[in-house]
Amino acid sequence: MSKLSTQATELQHELNHNLELTREALRLRVEHLQANVEPWFTARPLTSKPDPLVGQQRAATAIERAQLIRSNLSHIYMATPSGVLVEDILESMSLEQQWNGKNFRDWVYLANPVDDRAPICVSLPAGKAEEALTDLWQLLEQPAEQRQSIYEELIDKYSSAEFRHYLERVKDLSFDDIPGSELATVIVSHTESKPWYYCDRVSQASLFGDIRLQSVEGTISAELHLIKPGAVLKANGGTLAINALQLLTQPELWNQLKHVLRTGRFEWAQPTSQQTAIHYEPDPVPINLKVILVGGRELYSQLKDLDGEFSNLFPYFAELTSYYPTQKFAVEPYYDFLAYVQNRARCRPLSDDAVLELLATSSRYTEHQHELSLDAVMLIQLLEEAEVLAALAGEPTITAEHLREAERESEHRDRLLAELNWQSILEQQIKIDTDGEVIGQINGLTVVHMGGVEFGEPSRITTTIHYGDGDIIDIERKAELSGAIHTKGIMILSAYLANLFARQEPMPLSATLVFEQSYHEVDGDSASLAELCCLVSALSETPIQQSIAVTGAIDQFGNVQAIGGINQKIQGYFEICQRRGLNGKHGVIVPQSNVMNIHLSPEVRAAVLAKQFSIYAVNHATQAFELLLQTPCGEALNLDEHTIFGRIYRRLQTALASQQGTPEPWWKRLFGTAKQENSAEN
Repeated sequence: MSKLSTQATELQHELNHNLELTREALRLRVEHLQANVEPWFTARPLTSKPDPLVGQQRAATAIERAQLIRSNLSHIYMATPSGVLVEDILESMSLEQQWNGKNFRDWVYLANPVDDRAPICVSLPAGKAEEALTDLWQLLEQPAEQRQSIYEELIDKYSSAEFRHYLERVKDLSFDDIPGSELATVIVSHTESKPWYYCDRVSQASLFGDIRLQSVEGTISAELHLIKPGAVLKANGGTLAINALQLLTQPELWNQLKHVLRTGRFEWAQPTSQQTAIHYEPDPVPINLKVILVGGRELYSQLKDLDGEFSNLFPYFAELTSYYPTQKFAVEPYYDFLAYVQNRARCRPLSDDAVLELLATSSRYTEHQHELSLDAVMLIQLLEEAEVLAALAGEPTITAEHLREAERESEHRDRLLAELNWQSILEQQIKIDTDGEVIGQINGLTVVHMGGVEFGEPSRITTTIHYGDGDIIDIERKAELSGAIHTKGIMILSAYLANLFARQEPMPLSATLVFEQSYHEVDGDSASLAELCCLVSALSETPIQQSIAVTGAIDQFGNVQAIGGINQKIQGYFEICQRRGLNGKHGVIVPQSNVMNIHLSPEVRAAVLAKQFSIYAVNHATQAFELLLQTPCGEALNLDEHTIFGRIYRRLQTALASQQGTPEPWWKRLFGTAKQENSAEN
């Protein structure tokens, strides 16, 4: 063996050793693939008090402050994420902040001695309406000359200026002197103390009430007993929470509510039927009410932008959060939330290993290793199913296996579409290579949204190179199948390559890039790292390891940036590789900044522990190049053929030289030479 050959072999061994060290440094250990729940479990208190408000201090403070201000310009919008049980939140807030009913009054309508079509509105102390009307009836039953003492007694008994004024008007009248067939009706009576009401089915009748009609011997009429209150009157003096989305889909009700809050008066709409309308106009009701609109943040943003009056009436924004940050708050209070969830699920006690599993699942719901979920509904549903499994097994407690089985069952119910897609890959109807090496081909990772479910799957990306002016032709964009963010990602990776190789001279090569067998719009920039790796492979004519899939966004300097759906993407590619047979070479490349978002299934973690599947976290595109192409990157403007960038630079220089030194056509050389000879002879 020659000396040069020996040196080349030694150099190759050194390169391979360095690449293996790089690979090991970037490979994530199994403990990085889910939250470390042991410290959280260690902090578990001996006793817990059920509390749905854990982690909601910001929203609770905003509502408490607004409750201290009783004006028509201090109402609240409470933004709720999915999984929040609104009535539980309101009940806990009312108890913790001691909302009271001191402003509550009973409301009655009394027959007008002058006009039976205009009943008189009277307020009475809370819980006294029935008693007051009984006393009024007894007063009118007495002879007129014997009423004075009873009249004075009633004035002292009931603290109500309106009632006193009405007594003055009727104390000398008989029943026959008062028009109409009814003396009074109770609209609102607070016999039970409830400082808040929730209107979650919004309609004219449920929110504002209505005046109904009756037909007696063909005559349409309204009577006192046909006046029906809505939530606005029932909550008058206290707090009314309203489902904002249902309210705003009925603009006339929204405008009516704003009018009531702005004026502090509720006026009844005229009763109507399909055949006729009658004049019946009860007195307006004074309104002293705190309103909490309950809806999503997007709806709040739309109201702020589109309704100029909204901010005047609803200046307090109380946003509930869907996660509990363990780095910001102690973990102990979270067990109060879990106690609340367990109470709502009506489940048997959890074993210690079940508590650990529940903490891990809660963190997985947030897709963050330092956060725990406040999605009460999801946790309640999980515990309810685990309760059934424990009951079927005859176990006195819920164990970790019951929770894992409940999760598996839940995932299995949603996986039909995913399995159909994966089956088409396994049957090669959709071509995805998971072994071997190919130049200009890579497996990107995508999240598919279909039929109300989300799942990850690989997508084959290919690139070809040809002479040109350095541009990258995105076939998805040409076919109008590319979203704006994906197009932006293509421009960014073009800028990265130009920054490396076209600072001083143009790039004489162009490329075409496409998602193969993709028949729907491609959007997002999470495939830009995979696309860049594919381009680098094609430019350097270096094959890519097809066993490793890639996801990640990049900036113009090649820094790898975080993306969404990281767990679905890893899980989707793992499913394909597992069904084909893991060989120890399969893996995925993800952004280092996404490591805190990784929460993988026990199957994936077991495969990583057995070194049958690998997850590599990278900070820069060059790390991904070296992993996939098994070649060091080297320097961008160096002709070293042992490096990726050296091969690209050499190819670009060859193309430039070919363009600059293009030989003349044979006919031009022939006739040009003959012409020169004739000129010389002359």
